[in-house]
Amino acid sequence: MDGKCLFCEISAGRMPAEKVCEEEDVIVIRDIAPQAPVHLLVIPKEHVSSAAEVQNPEVWSKAMDCAVRTARRLGLESEGYRLVVNCGEQAGQTIPHLHIHLLAGRSFRWPPG
Repeated sequence: MDGKCLFCEISAGRMPAEKVCEEEDVIVIRDIAPQAPVHLLVIPKEHVSSAAEVQNPEVWSKAMDCAVRTARRLGLESEGYRLVVNCGEQAGQTIPHLHIHLLAGRSFRWPPG
């Protein structure tokens, strides 16, 4: 990416973020506007604009694997957690870079309200 993508800048270390963990292909940071007591963003380092644009299934598998391992490492399995992917602006995607929201620490309902 050309430096205009916030998540690419964070992944490259050019923008600050509260990192929870970092792996070769994925970074996990705390959301700056949390919607739950635990609200993390699992971000592939490879720039992909949205879920609809994923060409390489390894991007998905590495990000999802990291999300589940992060939840396990934080002890969230016993209370439960939610993984959310917004695809497109109308669906609530505010940053055009694929990312998974890992939410926990409160009760969730469906549909979200």
